[in-house]
Amino acid sequence: MLSHINAENMPTMVDVGDKVVSRREAEAMSCVSLPASVLAALNPAGELMSPKGPVFQTAIIAGTMAAKRTHELIPFCHPLPLEHISFEIQLKTETSAHVEIYCRVRVSHKTGVEMEALTGASIAALTVYDMCKALSHEMVIFDTRLLSKRGGKHEIGHS
Repeated sequence: MLSHINAENMPTMVDVGDKVVSRREAEAMSCVSLPASVLAALNPAGELMSPKGPVFQTAIIAGTMAAKRTHELIPFCHPLPLEHISFEIQLKTETSAHVEIYCRVRVSHKTGVEMEALTGASIAALTVYDMCKALSHEMVIFDTRLLSKRGGKHEIGHS
């Protein structure tokens, strides 16, 4: 039986009322390719500066806001009192220039935070695109995925 389908075959939110509260963590990532015209906007401090302002700082703020509002965006996600959200943005230039955006989320609750981590990473990537589209439309968002989750019934990866 599917977890989000009830006995009448109708969509429903999973009842987590009987689950035990535990510490739950998740990490997700998303990448954005950066063409040369975007890389040219990189300042000596390692921040991309676009006509809209500091790209990475804005992406972190947008990703944080999105992770906190995941339940408003994804049907059947429970509203969660997130205890921690952090981002790491790494510029990679070895083979193809891109940024890797990592979002880590933690909560003590009855359900996991993988959707919050994925939403945070995704919206941060979309924000990089939005902030840089005046410089180029040749960016590509790719490799959005869950890297790890801990706590609850199923654990994957490492944190």
